[in-house]
Amino acid sequence: MSQRPVVGVLLAAGRGSRFDPAGAANKLLAPLRDGVTAGTPVALQAARHLKQALDDVVAVVPAAATHGAQVERLAALLAEAGCEVLRCADAARGMGASLAAGVAARPHAGGWVIALADMPWIAPATIAQLAGALDAGHCVAPFYEGQRGHPIGFGADFFAGLTSLDGDEGARRLITPGTLIRIDTDDAGILRDVDTPGDLTR
Repeated sequence: MSQRPVVGVLLAAGRGSRFDPAGAANKLLAPLRDGVTAGTPVALQAARHLKQALDDVVAVVPAAATHGAQVERLAALLAEAGCEVLRCADAARGMGASLAAGVAARPHAGGWVIALADMPWIAPATIAQLAGALDAGHCVAPFYEGQRGHPIGFGADFFAGLTSLDGDEGARRLITPGTLIRIDTDDAGILRDVDTPGDLTR
């Protein structure tokens, strides 16, 4: 592993149209309904788990616009979790723009673990394992029962590719069999996200 620290990048700029087609509710602020974490907003739980595994986490949120009050609440929650909050003016263009902005905020990192704020059940130990397996020229992904999940780690050599992403283009095209390190895990949380209100119960 690189001696330079691996940085977490939490993508929290999406609202989730499937969660509320009317567009009034932001799924990242919705309270979970499961056991110990019941009542905790989705994004806050995801941020806490990422922060438990990595010292430095950049959380990317939209620049306040039509849903300014919700964006401000989201930013406050992520700051409370210990993240540095980055307001991305281009977030409306898609996940690629947010991802590029988050990575660009830490150009000298040893690598980046790219996590999604609507996936609150990933264990901190899984994230730490990914970061520990990362080196400059590889990316690292967790697999549960043969399925690839999140988060994905990228070594320092991927900086140019990550920061060139835009629009709805994710980082999938940067992952090739020759550069991918596979981590098999029993953590089913790597596959679970919140798309609809029914997903809030584990």
